[in-house]
Amino acid sequence: MKADHPEKDPWAAREASKYEHPIKSREFILQYLIDQDRLLSQEQLATAFDLHGEREQEALRRRLGAMVRDGQLVCNRRGAYGVPAKMDLVRGRVIGHADGYGFLVSDEGGGDVFLSQKQMRMVLHGDRVLVRIMGVDRRGRREGAIVEVLENNTRELVGRYFQEEGVGIVAPSNKCISQDIIVPPGQQGAACSGQIVVVELLQQPSRRAQPVGRVVEVLGEHMSPGMEVEIALRAHELPHEWPEIVQQDIAAFPTEVAEEDKAGREDLRDLPLVTIDGEDARDFDDAVFCEPHGKGWRLIVAIADVSAYVHSGTALDEEALARGNSVYFPEQVIPMLPEILSNHLCSLRPEVDRLCLACELLITSTGRIRKHRFFDGVIRSHARLTYDEVATMLFAGDHELQGRYGSLLPHLGNLNKLYQAMRSAREKRGAIDFDRIETRIVFGEQRKISRIVPVERNDAHRMIEEFMIAANIAAAEYLLAGEIPAVYRIHPEPSPDKVDDVRTFLGELGLKLGGGERPGAKDYACLLASLEARPDRHLVETVLLRSLSQAMYSAENTGHFGLALEAYTHFTSPIRRYPDLIVHRAIRQRLAGGDPVGFVYRPTDMQTLGDHCSMTERRADEATREAIAWLKCEFMMDKVGREFPGIITGVTGFGLFVELDDIYVEGLVHVTALDNDYYHFDPAKHLLCGEHSGKRFRLADRIRVSVARVDLDERKIDFVLAGARKQQETAGKTRHPTKRGGRKKRGPKRKK
Repeated sequence: MKADHPEKDPWAAREASKYEHPIKSREFILQYLIDQDRLLSQEQLATAFDLHGEREQEALRRRLGAMVRDGQLVCNRRGAYGVPAKMDLVRGRVIGHADGYGFLVSDEGGGDVFLSQKQMRMVLHGDRVLVRIMGVDRRGRREGAIVEVLENNTRELVGRYFQEEGVGIVAPSNKCISQDIIVPPGQQGAACSGQIVVVELLQQPSRRAQPVGRVVEVLGEHMSPGMEVEIALRAHELPHEWPEIVQQDIAAFPTEVAEEDKAGREDLRDLPLVTIDGEDARDFDDAVFCEPHGKGWRLIVAIADVSAYVHSGTALDEEALARGNSVYFPEQVIPMLPEILSNHLCSLRPEVDRLCLACELLITSTGRIRKHRFFDGVIRSHARLTYDEVATMLFAGDHELQGRYGSLLPHLGNLNKLYQAMRSAREKRGAIDFDRIETRIVFGEQRKISRIVPVERNDAHRMIEEFMIAANIAAAEYLLAGEIPAVYRIHPEPSPDKVDDVRTFLGELGLKLGGGERPGAKDYACLLASLEARPDRHLVETVLLRSLSQAMYSAENTGHFGLALEAYTHFTSPIRRYPDLIVHRAIRQRLAGGDPVGFVYRPTDMQTLGDHCSMTERRADEATREAIAWLKCEFMMDKVGREFPGIITGVTGFGLFVELDDIYVEGLVHVTALDNDYYHFDPAKHLLCGEHSGKRFRLADRIRVSVARVDLDERKIDFVLAGARKQQETAGKTRHPTKRGGRKKRGPKRKK
């Protein structure tokens, strides 16, 4: 492309279809400026593009302004436009840290950019900015200075209101935001000091001033029952109220399946399909049935047909997309779909007719999927069973339960026989299986924790999991064969650096991970199998688990490393996961004989949807983790000074994370609370070692600690080694939940 005679815009047809008076596309303008050796003014660009009319020049001005707002271009003080990358500028999103510093996650990749506390004073977590690379800090990280704030993404936040020296402030509950919000006199509403409030930002932070806001809602007292959920909902901006337009959408839904909706579907009502879920489950996505078929098995996985009721482009669909998934707090659910659907019309409850999208799988005696098909059906679940009931009947021989479900017992036996075959195939394939301990919070009066108990996974859990995986595999293969755009559940292989760290660690224990430079899931599985009798199995499992990447949703199928699968998607939970609903629509597109061209989604749409659903999944995880951390801190407040045995679950340069036995609460033993010595952190070996004493603290070591401090505001629990001398007079004291005194100061001091 020559500077003085630009080539034809490849995107001209698209622009002409969208605008009455089209000009050069964003892509063309950006590429043109990249090819220049200098910045150009609007007038110079108009001349180069042969734009002389007033209307055309105004359109160019608006387009350039929009590109500047989006961070695609930068306009200097002389009114000349340039490309950020050529000006050593990086565009991206700010990630804040509780200690005041932050990072810029670049839109173009290439590693994060460190932002000092000084730089972070002018932005909040989630803002989009342009930064100039200033150099590399002493830890080898690129360090940046903020040039321009492109977009402020925090409008409201939740926190605790205090009054100091006649001025109100709100300390945000989101630990990624380290600045207090100034609340001027008269803007506090009905808030009293110490209460949890929602504050609306009236003024964003700048180089010279802290953010300013006004209280728009008082959530209640600091220790009110359920406050942890109220805080999590707002801190993570989880949609939790149904808009009026959505309520209008669902008002027309019937309470039961209409007869005309059953027409044209395969009738599965006589098959003894059953749902098997946890005791506290309220929505039932899936029902299963199995029978011998030739030398193998015929498995039917019937999934609630949410796509029959939630149509693309409706207000209900847009709200479900915004939520992305249901969020499960202890004893409280924020559903993706309204109750009329999630608990009634789409829930596969026993003895009522329900619409389904079914997957029929023909499976060999060795557990290999030989053939599959999808079809619209109508079912009538024959029982709502729990994992414990099925395990007790099948594996413990409970005669009372066997008598109650006598007619279903042979079919449950078939399910178990098929599961045993599929489990062998899974092991042969080399899927990784970490049996981690999960916990459940048991509440007493006024929603106070009475105890935390482990949730035992039995073979009934694993059986249903295996059947769901099989249906998900079939869905991925079906869509790939039809070339229908979809979202896939992908799990990237571990990075080379992670693999090197794992091998270094294993070498210290006399263990090896096979597979050369790129070990596969089977290599991980073989190593795990060899650990069965080792006392340090938990240690090795933890290190292996942390070496794995995070699973996500993507329009591109790149396989699932952990399951050792070439293709995988999510199909089996459309009531609680939006990606499954997308997959149902894609399957229905192929069932109707449609091709990719006529589908409501384009391939580019799928990548956007995949990114969004990955985000909502992480958002839900963070929100529930914070709510549970709050509850656990509250649970530990009366246990300060008590000793507990535990296990080291994390080793860092600043200390040890320890999980207490039996009560499953984690806290930190700060490095300054260890014996008087210089401690050095070895990340490859996951240990801290005393320079003079030689004392070693390693991941998964047993340790005994006492509770030193509980900070509910920060959701932190501090431990010290059992029997250790107190380092300071305040050790062992819990901050009073209703007093301002002792709260950690954050952000710059307020100017008086």
